[in-house]
Amino acid sequence: MAEIILNVDVRSGVGTGGARAARRAGAVPGILYGGDKAPVAISVNEKDFRKSLYTGKLLGHLVTLKYGEETQPVIAKDVQFDPVTDRPMHFDLMRVDEHAPVKISIPVHFRNLEDAPFNRQGGSLEIVRHDVEILVQADRIPEELVIDLADRQLGDTLRISDVALPEGATPTITDRDFVIATIKVSSAAQSAAADEAQAEAGAED
Repeated sequence: MAEIILNVDVRSGVGTGGARAARRAGAVPGILYGGDKAPVAISVNEKDFRKSLYTGKLLGHLVTLKYGEETQPVIAKDVQFDPVTDRPMHFDLMRVDEHAPVKISIPVHFRNLEDAPFNRQGGSLEIVRHDVEILVQADRIPEELVIDLADRQLGDTLRISDVALPEGATPTITDRDFVIATIKVSSAAQSAAADEAQAEAGAED
């Protein structure tokens, strides 16, 4: 089961008024949905919610919801923040079967950029997709999808086939080997090359 446990209370008040009342009481309002059950308005103590949130293992991960003596696996699908104070204002939890597949977007991270051959050659990494939606068993959701750039060259195209997915996981786009990023000559390198060519032409004149 998941590492994080969210102790929730069921909110009697729904809508904007109920959410404000929860915040005044020091809680973060949320909604629990999914499965074959009706949505339920819930709340979590704000301090506890912040602690879970800042571990980096809450949003997009399998966590355990606890209400009294009852527990169930859920995925934190969304957290909304106040644009000024960055205070968590609302969250969404989705009911899941921890052994069943779910659709979820996972961030893509690139490693060894500084050591990549193309980086030394004036190339630049142009990212097409910062995250990829995959179908994966709920208890096998990865924190990230990784592409190693150590041996990448100028002109390379990085595709979903270059990503090592968890066992049994598949991308939700299945009709093509879609592009994650491309490696191109940077504008700075192109400008430097043009300046060098002009200097050489001037020297010949």
